[in-house]
Amino acid sequence: MPLHVPPAPAPALRSVRTALGSPTAVREARTPSLRSAGTPLTPELPLPVHVLERVPPRGGAPRTRLTGWRFLIRGGDRAVAAGEAMLTPDGWTFSHFFEGPYLASTERALHQAEALPTPYQPRLLSVPELYMLTLWLHADITADASSELFAPGDLLVPLAPAPPGIAAHRPHRVTDLLPVITLRLTPGPQLRATA
Repeated sequence: MPLHVPPAPAPALRSVRTALGSPTAVREARTPSLRSAGTPLTPELPLPVHVLERVPPRGGAPRTRLTGWRFLIRGGDRAVAAGEAMLTPDGWTFSHFFEGPYLASTERALHQAEALPTPYQPRLLSVPELYMLTLWLHADITADASSELFAPGDLLVPLAPAPPGIAAHRPHRVTDLLPVITLRLTPGPQLRATA
C-alpha cells in the first residue's frame, strides 16, 4: 500500500534547496558523501519530525510537538544525506545536513512500510532522552502533518540503532511501545540515605 507523504511547507523545502545550492553550506556540512556527490542533489521524501513530549504522570494522552521537516537528499539512485528545516519564530529555516546510520535505517523502514496492507502517513518521532528515532506510521492519512496526537491504529518502527531491549525495524502498535518508552523516561524512586 503506498504511503501518503504529506507535503512539506514551501518555505521549509525552499530553505533546504537554497542550502544545497550554497557551496558554503555544503562544504561546512559534516557529510563527506554530500560534498563528494558527483550528481545533482535533490531533496525528496519530506517527513515531519515530531518530538515526544513528557508523558503526563497521571496517565494523560501522550503528545508530540512538530519541530522540523527532514528531506532525504538524493544523488543519483540513492540517498546520500538528509537535510532538515526547523521551525523558528520567524518561520521555517534550514537547520543542518547529516548522514549516518539513521539515513539507511529510515529508507529501510519506509520500504517496509510500503509493503504493509494498510495506508499510513509517514512521520518521524524523536525521543531525545533515549537517543531514539522511530518511523511513526500515522493511521489518519488525511491528518495535518503537525497534528500532535497519536491515533489508535498508529505504528512505531524504531530505527537502528535502537535503545537496548527495543528491536529495530519491528513495527509496534503505539499502544504497546509507548508504555515501554514512558517507563524508561520515568525517573526512578528517590533513595533515602539512612543514618
